Amino acid sequence: MPSPRSPLSRLFTVLLAGLLAGLVLAVAALPGNLIGGQVAKAALGAYVELPDALRTPAQPQRSYLYANDAKTLLTTFYDVNRTDVPLAEIAPVMRQAIVAAEDRRFYSHGGADLRGIVRALVANVRGGGTEQGGSTLTMQYVRNVLKNDPTRTAEERQAATEQTVGRKLQEIRYAAALEKSLSKDEILNRYLNIAYFGSGAYGVAAASQRYFGKAPGDLTLGEAALLAGLVQSPDEYSPIGGDQARALERRAYVLDAMAGTGAITAAQATAARAEKLTLHPTAQPNGCTAVAQGHDDWGYFCDYLRQWWLTQPAFGNTVKEREQALRRGGYTVVTSLDPKVQQTAQQQATAVYGYDNKRALPIAAVEPGTGRVLAMAVNRHYSLDQNPAGQANRPNTVNPLISGGDSVDGYQAGSTFKLFTMLAALEAGKPLATGFDAPAKLPTRYAAEGEGACDGKWCPANANPQWMDGYRMMWDGFGRSVNTYFVWLAEQVGPAKAVEMAQRLGIKFRADSDAAFAKDNAENWGAFTLGVAATTPLDLANAYATVAAEGTYCTPVPVVSVTAANGEKVAVGQPSCKKVLDTDVARAATDAARCPVGQQSAYGQCNGGTATSVDRIVGRPVAGKTGSSEQNATETFVGFTPQVAVAGIAANPDDSTDLVGSPVQAKVIDAVARVIRTAVAGQAVKDFTAPSRELAGDPQRPTPQPTPRPDQPRQQQDRGLPSDLLRWLQNRRG
Repeated sequence: MPSPRSPLSRLFTVLLAGLLAGLVLAVAALPGNLIGGQVAKAALGAYVELPDALRTPAQPQRSYLYANDAKTLLTTFYDVNRTDVPLAEIAPVMRQAIVAAEDRRFYSHGGADLRGIVRALVANVRGGGTEQGGSTLTMQYVRNVLKNDPTRTAEERQAATEQTVGRKLQEIRYAAALEKSLSKDEILNRYLNIAYFGSGAYGVAAASQRYFGKAPGDLTLGEAALLAGLVQSPDEYSPIGGDQARALERRAYVLDAMAGTGAITAAQATAARAEKLTLHPTAQPNGCTAVAQGHDDWGYFCDYLRQWWLTQPAFGNTVKEREQALRRGGYTVVTSLDPKVQQTAQQQATAVYGYDNKRALPIAAVEPGTGRVLAMAVNRHYSLDQNPAGQANRPNTVNPLISGGDSVDGYQAGSTFKLFTMLAALEAGKPLATGFDAPAKLPTRYAAEGEGACDGKWCPANANPQWMDGYRMMWDGFGRSVNTYFVWLAEQVGPAKAVEMAQRLGIKFRADSDAAFAKDNAENWGAFTLGVAATTPLDLANAYATVAAEGTYCTPVPVVSVTAANGEKVAVGQPSCKKVLDTDVARAATDAARCPVGQQSAYGQCNGGTATSVDRIVGRPVAGKTGSSEQNATETFVGFTPQVAVAGIAANPDDSTDLVGSPVQAKVIDAVARVIRTAVAGQAVKDFTAPSRELAGDPQRPTPQPTPRPDQPRQQQDRGLPSDLLRWLQNRRG
């Protein structure tokens, strides 16, 4: 049964009708369009100036985030679940149904149907049926706009629905003025895009998806009639969580009304009434914790994008305005996330450590030359769900474990930082052939006490003296990761130069202690070259991507394009790049970085590497570097081709004293290499350009004999074998 109307509502209708009834009776013989137009104008005053909200409505719309294929929906953001669609994309039966249900004389009145108001008065006073309001579609549109106008105060929005004669008269005046400005179809389109259909769905596009999982252009007659019937009392009639029987009663009413207007035949109405109610409820995701089911790993990238968005002036002058733009602006965002690369990265991260493991393997992939972030993965669920007791951040967390920020400073990346020392040395004019007889331990000028000190000085050591000690140049010093060679090299150019180089390539010092050392004592930061500063996989991947792009640094960016609700492109998200390294310097560093991964430099000076399996896995020109922090607390690998750079760091995000151990290094190497392979699959094979002879230098020593590393697993003992024999062994195993 219909709910009884309140005495106040009845009184309001009586008062309003009393003002208008005389007018209606006096001109009853006139055509309806004159009653709604000329007579309303004479009775209610001359043309009024429309508020900006009615001329150009700024109604909130949902923003969509897609992967870089522009098809895979990651998630949406909204305060109001609503998306505008043109009238041509709304099924004709839906247009006919809403007119029949809410305003049968829509195409004949001039905005206010005075006859309809009196008819509603009579029906409501008599009772015994569904309450009628007498408002036209145009009047309802006016009310909806004003009560949702984000530029108005809360008090002004509330006033748009007050039950007063003055407010109703103003609504009629606005409706009459609006009909002078817009065509009937334009008004109908705007109405269908703003009306509330229940279950959180505003507008017919959101309603079609919410109830039937389809676009509004695909609605059937029965579906359209059901949606049109919801508008009068959306939450009460909603078949989702409401009253399905009432929803079907309203559907029948609308079908009969459509038959009455001639939009459909009586037979069509009968057939549609007999249809079983079939719903396909679709909940629209909202925010980063509501990404598509089974893809909660996308949440970390989504959160990174949201943080980026909040820094962009194009979306507002303040963080609050930018947040509101994301949730209400109706943007279409094509992100840089590559679904295939992301899937591989997630599979590899979870293959090394499970979701419940206290240790983590965050992985990031970046495109050289653009800075576009292709993947961000870690063995955690991006979720606010509660974790088991004693497991603060696993398996669920929303902490930025891959990109850093908030409470995440990052992780030590070990010898991967030797790249910055090598670049600083090359930039200072020292060639790749710069030689040094690297000892097992190297006394330095830096004061130190306790373990690792020699006579009061810091005395770094090589991890595997038998394999690392001896005359080294940058090629094999980098390939074999010789600590004493790179500490010596850092002393030659000054540690501050290496620190500055890292910052130039985008390494951020998020830990207060690191930032203080870099600012006030960089010249004495001798251990910097061994990777004692905290970093993140994203920063590290982008730094190496700068070398892959031959010295062009690009700010990391998570989008390809952003389109506003009106179809215009927003000028954000384009690559922001600058030259930070001489091209030849970058090429020289890349030439040395071929050594760790089991490939050969252009000058034939590689004689052993710490990640030789990468050559076999990637199967094309590749470079990179491993990194082990003190006591193997973390294990890192970063690799790159001209088309992609990928970094992974195995660590315990919650306890830096928990040592992941050296055995996991091979797994990290394998994981990163497989992500690289996926990223370049289908792309043309590109080789690295050799550096100049001037920057390579002239090696003044015979090629050293390879020495296996007896303390390593079988794969690691391959380090130092001639490349042709090494490839033969790898092919046999693969």
